[in-house]
Amino acid sequence: MATSASPMASQLRSRFAASSSSLGGLVAPKGLSGSPRGTLPSRRGARFTVKAIQSDKPTFQVIQPINGDPFIGSLETPVTSSPLIAWYLSNLPAYRTAVSPLLRGIEVGLAHGFLLVGPFVKAGPLRNTEIAGPAGSLAAGGLVVILSICLTMYGIASFKEGEPSTAPSLTLTGRKKEPDQLQTADGWAKFTGGFFFGGISGVIWAYFLLYGLNLPYFVK
Repeated sequence: MATSASPMASQLRSRFAASSSSLGGLVAPKGLSGSPRGTLPSRRGARFTVKAIQSDKPTFQVIQPINGDPFIGSLETPVTSSPLIAWYLSNLPAYRTAVSPLLRGIEVGLAHGFLLVGPFVKAGPLRNTEIAGPAGSLAAGGLVVILSICLTMYGIASFKEGEPSTAPSLTLTGRKKEPDQLQTADGWAKFTGGFFFGGISGVIWAYFLLYGLNLPYFVK
């Protein structure tokens, strides 16, 4: 049995040696399409590096922090930094620091009281009755009173008597300015009183134009 197996063993050994020499000392696993197992000779591929080249022409940033300071928390855009928008915002009562807080409150109150009458008259619960005008005007006056109370509560919670203004004393460009007196307890109280007086006056003026002069307005 051993003598009959010796020629077969020698034949297998010769085949194994031939396959090993043809693969360069590597044995390809049967049934796999991958590369033979073993250590292949290292092949060094071509290497390349990517370098960022700074352009000579500076790029223009459309959106950037205001005054170049990212800690301000606001961005400068073509819309917010345009002269037209800056002129409009600087003329709003909230930013017109040269005017006293009392007059600014009267201006804001007049606008709100005058414009609140129409929606209450046309969309109020008594809009289809004969007393739609007086009811809508009274509702607008009540809303002005509620808003005035809310402004008073905000002033009590935000400002203390005798403390200086919490408004910044520097502009975004670094120019010194006098702090806005609206950001004080006394200034906010004046603004609230002006808002109440202006709001009630606006409601009365709107009611007079609609039902006192008896003009053919559409809102009636």
